[in-house]
Amino acid sequence: MSDTSAPLQITLTRHFAATPERVFDAWLTPRTLGMWMFGHVAGERVLGLDLDPRVGGRFSLRVDRGGTVIHHIGQYRSLDRPTLLAFSWGVQGHGEDALSEVSLAFADDGAGCHLALTHVIDPQWAAYLERTRNGWRTMLDALAELFPGSPPH
Repeated sequence: MSDTSAPLQITLTRHFAATPERVFDAWLTPRTLGMWMFGHVAGERVLGLDLDPRVGGRFSLRVDRGGTVIHHIGQYRSLDRPTLLAFSWGVQGHGEDALSEVSLAFADDGAGCHLALTHVIDPQWAAYLERTRNGWRTMLDALAELFPGSPPH
Protein backbone atom coordinates (compact mmCIF):
# COMPACT_ATOMS: atom_id res chain seq x y z
CA MET A 1 0.00 0.00 0.00
CA SER A 2 1.41 3.42 -0.94
CA ASP A 3 1.49 6.43 1.37
CA THR A 4 -0.97 8.94 -0.09
CA SER A 5 0.35 11.68 2.22
CA ALA A 6 3.93 11.53 0.93
CA PRO A 7 4.96 14.33 -1.42
CA LEU A 8 5.27 13.48 -5.11
CA GLN A 9 8.39 14.37 -7.05
CA ILE A 10 9.23 15.13 -10.66
CA THR A 11 12.89 15.15 -11.68
CA LEU A 12 14.06 16.22 -15.14
CA THR A 13 17.56 16.83 -16.44
CA ARG A 14 18.68 18.75 -19.48
CA HIS A 15 21.89 19.92 -21.14
CA PHE A 16 22.16 23.44 -22.58
CA ALA A 17 24.83 24.81 -24.90
CA ALA A 18 25.44 27.82 -22.64
CA THR A 19 27.16 28.68 -19.41
CA PRO A 20 25.36 28.03 -16.13
CA GLU A 21 25.21 31.82 -15.62
CA ARG A 22 23.28 32.36 -18.86
CA VAL A 23 20.83 29.53 -18.17
CA PHE A 24 20.35 30.68 -14.56
CA ASP A 25 19.67 34.25 -15.68
CA ALA A 26 17.05 33.06 -18.19
CA TRP A 27 14.86 32.13 -15.19
CA LEU A 28 15.08 35.58 -13.59
CA THR A 29 14.97 38.12 -16.43
CA PRO A 30 11.31 38.91 -17.29
CA ARG A 31 11.91 39.57 -20.99
CA THR A 32 13.86 36.33 -21.41
CA LEU A 33 11.50 34.31 -19.21
CA GLY A 34 8.57 35.44 -21.36
CA MET A 35 10.33 34.09 -24.45
CA TRP A 36 10.32 30.49 -23.26
CA MET A 37 8.35 29.71 -20.11
CA PHE A 38 4.86 30.24 -21.47
CA GLY A 39 3.30 30.64 -24.89
CA HIS A 40 4.41 27.26 -26.27
CA VAL A 41 1.12 25.53 -25.60
CA ALA A 42 -1.61 26.00 -28.22
CA GLY A 43 -3.86 28.90 -27.31
CA GLU A 44 -1.55 30.24 -24.61
CA ARG A 45 -0.56 33.91 -24.31
CA VAL A 46 1.58 35.69 -21.70
CA LEU A 47 -0.34 38.51 -19.97
CA GLY A 48 2.23 39.60 -17.42
CA LEU A 49 5.43 38.58 -15.66
CA ASP A 50 6.37 40.29 -12.40
CA LEU A 51 9.54 39.10 -10.68
CA ASP A 52 11.33 40.19 -7.50
CA PRO A 53 14.37 37.89 -7.80
CA ARG A 54 15.76 37.86 -4.26
CA VAL A 55 15.37 35.42 -1.40
CA GLY A 56 11.89 36.10 -0.02
CA GLY A 57 10.87 37.97 -3.18
CA ARG A 58 7.71 36.92 -4.95
CA PHE A 59 6.80 36.34 -8.57
CA SER A 60 3.56 36.49 -10.50
CA LEU A 61 3.17 34.92 -13.95
CA ARG A 62 -0.19 35.48 -15.63
CA VAL A 63 -1.11 33.47 -18.72
CA ASP A 64 -4.24 33.30 -20.87
CA ARG A 65 -4.63 29.63 -21.73
CA GLY A 66 -7.46 29.22 -24.20
CA GLY A 67 -9.57 31.98 -22.64
CA THR A 68 -8.82 31.03 -19.02
CA VAL A 69 -6.42 33.23 -17.07
CA ILE A 70 -3.99 31.20 -14.99
CA HIS A 71 -2.04 33.13 -12.39
CA HIS A 72 1.11 31.27 -11.32
CA ILE A 73 2.59 32.57 -8.09
CA GLY A 74 5.53 31.78 -5.87
CA GLN A 75 8.32 32.98 -3.67
CA TYR A 76 12.06 32.63 -4.15
CA ARG A 77 13.59 30.36 -1.49
CA SER A 78 17.22 30.28 -2.64
CA LEU A 79 19.25 32.16 -5.23
CA ASP A 80 22.88 31.10 -5.44
CA ARG A 81 23.98 32.20 -8.92
CA PRO A 82 24.89 30.20 -10.93
CA THR A 83 24.42 26.90 -9.09
CA LEU A 84 21.03 26.85 -7.32
CA LEU A 85 17.62 28.46 -7.73
CA ALA A 86 14.66 27.33 -5.61
CA PHE A 87 11.13 28.69 -5.33
CA SER A 88 7.60 27.81 -4.31
CA TRP A 89 5.12 27.31 -7.14
CA GLY A 90 1.35 27.34 -7.35
CA VAL A 91 -1.74 28.75 -8.99
CA GLN A 92 -3.50 31.62 -7.25
CA GLY A 93 -6.84 30.56 -5.87
CA HIS A 94 -5.93 26.85 -5.85
CA GLY A 95 -4.35 25.98 -2.54
CA GLU A 96 -1.87 28.71 -1.68
CA ASP A 97 -1.42 26.88 1.61
CA ALA A 98 -0.04 23.85 -0.25
CA LEU A 99 2.33 25.39 -2.78
CA SER A 100 4.75 23.01 -4.41
CA GLU A 101 8.52 23.49 -4.35
CA VAL A 102 10.83 23.70 -7.37
CA SER A 103 14.60 23.41 -7.17
CA LEU A 104 17.01 23.97 -10.07
CA ALA A 105 20.62 22.82 -9.84
CA PHE A 106 22.96 24.19 -12.52
CA ALA A 107 26.40 22.69 -13.20
CA ASP A 108 29.14 23.47 -15.69
CA ASP A 109 29.77 20.19 -17.50
CA GLY A 110 32.65 21.40 -19.66
CA ALA A 111 30.46 21.61 -22.76
CA GLY A 112 27.78 23.89 -21.38
CA CYS A 113 25.31 23.62 -18.55
CA HIS A 114 23.64 20.60 -16.99
CA LEU A 115 20.33 21.47 -15.33
CA ALA A 116 18.53 19.22 -12.85
CA LEU A 117 14.96 20.32 -12.12
CA THR A 118 13.14 18.84 -9.13
CA HIS A 119 9.49 19.68 -8.45
CA VAL A 120 8.02 18.40 -5.17
CA ILE A 121 4.23 18.36 -5.24
CA ASP A 122 1.65 17.94 -2.49
CA PRO A 123 -0.23 14.63 -2.95
CA GLN A 124 -3.52 16.52 -3.32
CA TRP A 125 -2.31 17.43 -6.84
CA ALA A 126 -1.48 13.83 -7.87
CA ALA A 127 -3.93 13.99 -10.78
CA TYR A 128 -1.77 16.75 -12.30
CA LEU A 129 1.59 14.98 -11.97
CA GLU A 130 2.04 13.91 -15.61
CA ARG A 131 0.57 17.16 -16.91
CA THR A 132 3.09 19.05 -14.76
CA ARG A 133 5.97 16.83 -15.94
CA ASN A 134 4.97 17.40 -19.57
CA GLY A 135 4.64 21.15 -18.96
CA TRP A 136 8.18 21.34 -17.61
CA ARG A 137 9.47 19.28 -20.57
CA THR A 138 7.79 21.67 -22.99
CA MET A 139 9.25 24.68 -21.19
CA LEU A 140 12.77 23.20 -21.02
CA ASP A 141 12.57 22.45 -24.76
CA ALA A 142 11.62 26.08 -25.37
CA LEU A 143 14.45 27.26 -23.09
CA ALA A 144 16.90 25.14 -25.11
CA GLU A 145 15.87 27.04 -28.25
CA LEU A 146 17.44 30.17 -26.74
CA PHE A 147 20.82 28.43 -26.76
CA PRO A 148 21.62 27.13 -30.27
CA GLY A 149 23.43 23.83 -30.20
CA SER A 150 21.53 22.49 -27.19
CA PRO A 151 20.66 18.85 -27.88
CA PRO A 152 17.03 17.74 -27.98
CA HIS A 153 15.92 15.91 -24.84
